[in-house]
Amino acid sequence: MCAIMTALCCILGPLSIPIGAVPISLTVISVYLCVYSLGCIKGSLAYLVYMLLGLVGLPVFSGYQGGPAKLFGVTGGYIIGFIFMALIAGFFIDHFSSKHWYMHLVGMVLGLAVCYAFGTIYFMLQTNMSLQATLTVCVYPFLAFDAIKIAFSMVAGIAIRRALAAAHLMSYKKL
Repeated sequence: MCAIMTALCCILGPLSIPIGAVPISLTVISVYLCVYSLGCIKGSLAYLVYMLLGLVGLPVFSGYQGGPAKLFGVTGGYIIGFIFMALIAGFFIDHFSSKHWYMHLVGMVLGLAVCYAFGTIYFMLQTNMSLQATLTVCVYPFLAFDAIKIAFSMVAGIAIRRALAAAHLMSYKKL
């Protein structure tokens, strides 16, 4: 299951729309589906394997890029920040049932906020841009898209989690 979810990241991660220094990508969805499907630790591990595949040069990052230059380039903070996003969202998903979907939402928003913070600070350090300029380039244009990604991931993730449990492919503490 970890390999399947890593493959999903490798398929969705490169799909992006370049709108500036930071592209709109489907990585947020793939990370959330990893933690919904596998739980916090295994889902985060699946993303980490994806990230390491990109580090060694496979073209799995946005725009079909890979290698250390991409991982440690201006958007690398977001790629690394997705690890924290997976851990935080995964914790909330693992510890609250789908009846408490609003707690999943809290975890996903908190995780994304940490990812934004990590990536934005890293971007600022790489480019010497001001905080306001960096927020204008790296955060504000993505808020609406990421809200949609969270909503989609929550609906799809809960359905996938239930289907995997019903098929006895995964067992979860909370459904």
